[in-house]
Amino acid sequence: MAEENDDRQFPRREFLAKVLQLPCSAAVVAVLGPLAVSAEASEDGSEASELYYGMGIQVDRCIGCGKCVEACKAENDVPREPYYFRTWVERYVIHNDGEVSVDSPLGGIRGFPPLEGESEVLRSFFVPKLCNQCDNPPCVQVCPVGATFKTVDGVVLVDSDYCIGCRYCIQACPYGARYLDPRTHTADKCTFCYHRIEQGLLPACVEVCPTGARVFGELGALASPLRRLMRMSPLQVLKPYLNTEPKVFYSKLDGEVR
Repeated sequence: MAEENDDRQFPRREFLAKVLQLPCSAAVVAVLGPLAVSAEASEDGSEASELYYGMGIQVDRCIGCGKCVEACKAENDVPREPYYFRTWVERYVIHNDGEVSVDSPLGGIRGFPPLEGESEVLRSFFVPKLCNQCDNPPCVQVCPVGATFKTVDGVVLVDSDYCIGCRYCIQACPYGARYLDPRTHTADKCTFCYHRIEQGLLPACVEVCPTGARVFGELGALASPLRRLMRMSPLQVLKPYLNTEPKVFYSKLDGEVR
């Protein structure tokens, strides 16, 4: 039995001996794999794996008040015209005959009018939408000048100094989350209020939500509000079949949402 154990252990000993001959950083990566890479990605004392931002949206808590849309436009200087939004709210109405209707008057910035023919409505609910901050963003892939890029903490941004207004990224976004700013003629979209989160503040839409429907946090931090939401409720993403790997997650998402 002792000889059998030695035979089984020999390859492991050989592996460890080779690892010890490697430079320190390479040895750590060889043993710990991706965990070591994520911890080593930031040398300034912050864990890169923790500073990876995402947002959760609790559909059953959204009341369609539009405060998030108003706050977003004010905070980020989004044009007041009704065609330009970094975030907006849609109302889904499921009728008794199975028909589904969707409306979003002015992006939901002033709320929603009462439903007509309520006796024919099975249920209705509101769905906030925004840039999904994809981990595999098609907008980044198609930008010919590198104006659209993903930061180390997972937020997709647009450098307006480089953007040439070609609209490729707008066409590539499967979530309709981008627009061309009529004043600068450059692409624009939700940034999770990056200028705010760099200061330790919440995105404006999260801060003003009266029901706590929006939850923001770090995906890698176990104590973050987003991770707590993930533990408490099954989450879904929009259009998962596209493999864009969104970092905006929805709880209680109805199968009719598109």
